[in-house]
Amino acid sequence: MQIAHHIGAHGTDEDRLLKSTLRNADALVKHGIAAPGPGKYRSLIRTTIQGLDGAIPAAGTRDVLLDSIVEDDNAQRLLLANGNFICVPNRVFEHGVFYPQAETKTRALRSLFPDDQLSLFFGMQHPATFLQDLMRRPKATGFASLFGITRPADMRWADVVRRLLAGAPDAQLTVWCEEDAPILWPQLIRRFTGLPAAAPISGGLDALDGLMQRDGFTVLRDRLNAQPAASESARQTIIADCWEEYAIPGADEAEIDLPELDAGMVQMMSDNYEADLAEIAAMDGVTLLLPFA
Repeated sequence: MQIAHHIGAHGTDEDRLLKSTLRNADALVKHGIAAPGPGKYRSLIRTTIQGLDGAIPAAGTRDVLLDSIVEDDNAQRLLLANGNFICVPNRVFEHGVFYPQAETKTRALRSLFPDDQLSLFFGMQHPATFLQDLMRRPKATGFASLFGITRPADMRWADVVRRLLAGAPDAQLTVWCEEDAPILWPQLIRRFTGLPAAAPISGGLDALDGLMQRDGFTVLRDRLNAQPAASESARQTIIADCWEEYAIPGADEAEIDLPELDAGMVQMMSDNYEADLAEIAAMDGVTLLLPFA
């Protein structure tokens, strides 16, 4: 079976991809794609991994899990999503490491489904806005406590991605930037679901909600419908142009107000982010989605 799992990161999705995916429920069923509700698998997979504690699963564990998760015996692809799969937010910097459980969690997931075709989906965002999001969460600890011995400048997405892949080296790993998500959203839905290129999808503009004026959605749909044969890159250009034209002022501008992150630190983090993207793009086994590519 094909198993696609959207595993984070925190602050980059909040189940938006899952919600957009479920808008295509009829098409998913038609093409043998199962998208069960999160309640059927999030706790089940988490407790199973915790119970194993790094050990090899007993024979039959995979079949027991799938019997509990998937109702359609004819399903050929399974869609899973859990933004807390790697860890809960207040453990992101545990032991002074950025996502220290990245490798152990993907290794455990692979051990549960050893012979299935596994694909992982992981969104990133600018390190400064990532920190801002973590600090605004209800159970957030203080800045110093959150980081432990880690410095903001040491937050490197390339290291996290490398460890995700190390845990499941034969998995297909797709990564993208949250800043690009509104433009990439139709491509992300199709790639995550595995729906054929010719199959129409719903929810492709969902990531623009709150970023673009309502009138802009009507204009954008008309422009996209006027060019049904346009390439993915051309359609992304149409989306980007319309977004710019009808953008809600300031909606996509994140103000960094953490006192620990001065202008110099934010610039350093920006430089590291760009360097990480270049490094990730060159990694074997990783697909970095970029607009207009």
